[in-house]
Amino acid sequence: MTDRLNLTNLPPDHTPQAALPPTTEKPAKAARSRTPKRGVPLDWAAPHGPATGALSAATGAGALALLGAATGMPEALPLAVGAAGALGHGIGWSVHRRLTAMSLVTRSASWLLAGGWTTWAIHTGPLSWAAAGTLAGLGVGIGAMASTAAVHEEAAEEERLAVSPQTAKAADALDRRRRAVAREWEERIQRVAGVQTRVFAVEFWKTGGGFSLAAELPGGMATWDQIAGRARALAGDARLPLGCVIAVEEGDIQGRVVLDIPTVNGMADAQPYPDDYSPLSILTGIPWGMLPNLDPVTVFLREACALLLGPPGSGKSTLVDGVLTGFARCTDVLTFVIDLKAGAVGIPWTRPWLEATGRKAPKAGTAPAPAGTKPGVDWIASTPEEALRMMRAALRINAARQQHYQDLLDEMDTTLLPVSAALPQIMVVVDEGAELLSIQPTAPQVLKELREAVRKAMRTTRAMGVRFVLTAVDGNVSALGDTEVRKFSPVGVALTSGESAGNNLVKMFPRAKVDTRQLNAKGSGVIGAAGADGFAPTPFKTWKTSPSQVRAAVLATNHLRPALDRVSAQAAGEDYTRRWDDDRAGWLWNTIATATDKPDPTTDSAPAGAAGGLNLSPFVAPGGRTAAGDRLVKQPRSGGLNLSAHRINPTPAATADDDGGSVYEAVVDPAPGLLVRAHAAITRDGGDRMFIGDLATALGMDAQTLGADLNAILRAVGVSRPGAGTVRIDGDTKAGFYARTLADALARYRQ
Repeated sequence: MTDRLNLTNLPPDHTPQAALPPTTEKPAKAARSRTPKRGVPLDWAAPHGPATGALSAATGAGALALLGAATGMPEALPLAVGAAGALGHGIGWSVHRRLTAMSLVTRSASWLLAGGWTTWAIHTGPLSWAAAGTLAGLGVGIGAMASTAAVHEEAAEEERLAVSPQTAKAADALDRRRRAVAREWEERIQRVAGVQTRVFAVEFWKTGGGFSLAAELPGGMATWDQIAGRARALAGDARLPLGCVIAVEEGDIQGRVVLDIPTVNGMADAQPYPDDYSPLSILTGIPWGMLPNLDPVTVFLREACALLLGPPGSGKSTLVDGVLTGFARCTDVLTFVIDLKAGAVGIPWTRPWLEATGRKAPKAGTAPAPAGTKPGVDWIASTPEEALRMMRAALRINAARQQHYQDLLDEMDTTLLPVSAALPQIMVVVDEGAELLSIQPTAPQVLKELREAVRKAMRTTRAMGVRFVLTAVDGNVSALGDTEVRKFSPVGVALTSGESAGNNLVKMFPRAKVDTRQLNAKGSGVIGAAGADGFAPTPFKTWKTSPSQVRAAVLATNHLRPALDRVSAQAAGEDYTRRWDDDRAGWLWNTIATATDKPDPTTDSAPAGAAGGLNLSPFVAPGGRTAAGDRLVKQPRSGGLNLSAHRINPTPAATADDDGGSVYEAVVDPAPGLLVRAHAAITRDGGDRMFIGDLATALGMDAQTLGADLNAILRAVGVSRPGAGTVRIDGDTKAGFYARTLADALARYRQ
């Protein structure tokens, strides 16, 4: 907060508009012009102008030289007098009168030149043509400098006098308002907190929703903490609206205090993520939300992990989307996501890529993402096994970077990897990650190994550019496992909507004194960061996000996302290069809707106890889909319990029956969607083969990616490509696919 008041940049002789003690003195009248004016009658009582001043300096120096030569004056005396004149009249008087820098330099130089010439003339003799000529040149030079300085001084004076009466009146009114606020809050702080302060700066927020003030504390035992502890009482005494929480922190130097005082609850209404997807860097900070004055709050994560706490319904998922948006805007960040709840956090970030590659159809009325769209996050792990692959790859990347980039570290004279677009930082976002680190000894072995891998990565990868953002519902040590998570997470967030007693604030920021009972709007909470780039815990609110906002972010930042550097990619190996293979990421696109009929709410439910079948309507989501999103269709029944939904490969749905009841079954094509589309593209016009480049164009994919993906799909069912993967068309032989090869794979998947 203190840097917004710009307290450290005030000139030493400048009194802020809100400086205290406030007085009732009227603003001083405009100062008289200190610049000589042209075209006015001579006034022998007026100060010297450029010409008369130069003449006076030259004649004075000549006379003093003649006197000194005749009387044996010490030669250094005139130079000493000139130096004293430059210091007193040239610098001191110019500063006192607030003259321009040009006037200050001219006055000082005139004294020094005159003193220097006089010393030289006494030594060599003033009655010579050399002395006379240099004295004349000295006079002309001083006159020219004085004329130039006069022009600058006149322009500055005219600019000062150019302030309109309306502007001056507005400034005067603002000054009076600042003084009134300062007096009011001095009295309030003394009355409520028992501390006598001297408010010396008041700044009204641009939004009009509040103001900040800075105050000097008295000597003795008074500290800013005493005021912070009475923040809620101060808000009550000021009769601030509900939701307006006063934030108090130490000033720019000890013995000062700064208060942020909102007068309008600007965080009550949901604010969408700003329509700004301009490039960011992990080195210059990433916005995560907004302060009560609606300014963005920025966090620095080059060396820091972050821990986000929030009970269900507090807006934690919205905050995570905002975090991922910030990472997507960074030109030097790759984002890995671990979400063991079916990968829900990362799924929206892959949807545009799935559309661009034909794996998913766009939402009705939405154009598909353009070819070349990349996933919005670089890797998603939805299972413990995939997450363990990811963490082992991250540890190998860390080791490889330490080994291969030593020369770069020496060259840059640093122990921290200089991350850039060519050498990106890896940010691992782990949803419910803190709970992952507290799993019990009876947990499956893969979870135990994953826990240890995450812990090791948090401990050891800071220098080489791998950091974590973890979320948790609760901040108890029992939930976090131990204090290690918080030790490595200097950036903290405690969302307070839905809390009853501010528990997470106390656990995240034990010494913070923020009234969270009024921070009850969804997405509201407290954010703080320890360390050199940190800031005290302060109220904030997350921006509102949505699937459409995520889609916009993915498309707008597609050109910003970097690629993993070669050393790191080689160290990560196939765990990384095959992360989007069908057998590991196919869960994102392999469940497809094939039914076209929609359940009729008047007929597609059997009454409780209906004979001849099992009523599954309680398990059907609105719109006829399962919780996983699969389209549900009606299956004919011949009586008895229908368990067809438990088949490994459900069969296509038949026509619905008319007996008043229905059983639903998810229809899933076991063949990978990419394989289906590739086969259809080759055979569309009766063809039986296609070069891989032409096939990639038809599918809107990169040829290299298509080849790797299709090869993995074929290998999974033991299908080989004849001719070493080449096809011959019109006498030309290139890499490609035969329709019969893909048909063989389709048959094996569907059997």
